[in-house]
Amino acid sequence: MNKDLTVGNPGKTLVMFTLPQFISVIFQQMYNIADSIIAGKFAGENALAAVGASYPITMIFMAVAIGCQIGCSVAISKRFGSGDFARAKICISTALISGFALSAVMTVLGVMFSPQMMRLVNTPANIFADGDLYLKIYTGGFVFLFMYNVTTGIFNSLGDSKTPLWLLISSSVGNIVLDAIFVIVFHWSVSGVAWATFIAQGIACVCSLIILGKRMREFAKDDKIKFFNVSALKEILAVAIPSVLQQSFISVGNMFIQYWVNGYGSSVIAGYSAAIKLNTCAVTVFTTLGNGVSSFTAQNMGANKPLRVKSGLKSGMVFALITAALFSTVFLEFNDFFLSLFMKEGSSELAYETGRAFMKTVAPFYFVVCSKLICDGILRGSGKMGFFMAATFTDLILRVVLAFVFSRFWRQNGIWSAWPVSWFIAAVMSVVFCTVCLNKFCDGINDKKAKSQNG
Repeated sequence: MNKDLTVGNPGKTLVMFTLPQFISVIFQQMYNIADSIIAGKFAGENALAAVGASYPITMIFMAVAIGCQIGCSVAISKRFGSGDFARAKICISTALISGFALSAVMTVLGVMFSPQMMRLVNTPANIFADGDLYLKIYTGGFVFLFMYNVTTGIFNSLGDSKTPLWLLISSSVGNIVLDAIFVIVFHWSVSGVAWATFIAQGIACVCSLIILGKRMREFAKDDKIKFFNVSALKEILAVAIPSVLQQSFISVGNMFIQYWVNGYGSSVIAGYSAAIKLNTCAVTVFTTLGNGVSSFTAQNMGANKPLRVKSGLKSGMVFALITAALFSTVFLEFNDFFLSLFMKEGSSELAYETGRAFMKTVAPFYFVVCSKLICDGILRGSGKMGFFMAATFTDLILRVVLAFVFSRFWRQNGIWSAWPVSWFIAAVMSVVFCTVCLNKFCDGINDKKAKSQNG
């Protein structure tokens, strides 16, 4: 069901819209974590390390998908919020066509250059073959992953966050079941983890496209439109390109960090892989809340209602900070329990020590990064991509540089310290940019009202 986010209580509307997205990403992270848990528990430490070694590369592919999802969502939200349903439909069809072309090319390139990418991150010889195999299967199914993310962005832009929720729950449960069958029963090890994701994501993609097709037949059905429009593509790319760059630069930065981590051996890689999965679960939840804020902001900016955005920001920030507090508390109090989920009996103490050190360094600062990501959602939704990119690239560059510098003094533990420092500086920038932009928009509305009253 499509929902207008420009009416009703702003805070309640935003929270009710983002809540299904919040639940969706929890399920998504459940099956991402399940991959590593099943690999570590039933295939061993090296299998966990192999999946982890390829992780920053897979995140580059995911970065492109998420960036394009955000671009589609913001462009369509603005048109939907302004009541221009015909233009929204053009943006939707243009996004699907261009998205399929891009993802098909990336799928082919990913399979062809998988070994070269694994060498780029300094993958140790004892896990190289398994890591390469996992990456080949993962990138082979990238077209499904990409198109699923685009359709999710389209549903969200129309105010429908429930359809993606049910699709993701089904996909997550299916992925975990297939993981168990392929790895525990068939003993396919790393390839079983990869094929489970491939199949589950493929089914979710096909189902989402079928549902979207039925929805579109009822949406602006009296308007004759072109299926592909260059100006609509430019509108999407205006937000998608900076978002892809943001996500990709972060992933490239993670590749540098993975390169340095890989130099400390497979035990450290395994511990880092477990911890970074937990960390990614938390940060992805915050990012999803920020994406929900983007759609809310875009619809209300399209309807020329910036005061609703300012009000919604407060509720979104409170929701995010409560979520951050929960993740910080759970990961700090029960880090040994969560790390043990990934480790097979007999795993080295170094792997555990690595995971503990990462979580104790990073988890206390989740309130910082979630504040940044909520403000980033406002900046994206209002089209202030320059400010958005400045804060994001500051975070990335600082994290990579500081990880390199700190590791010279404190080895792998120095790498983890780069996260909170870069988060704090970038968060201050995002909060300042967001405050300035919202005040400017609201002042502009007040000026127009004053002029109309005087006139």
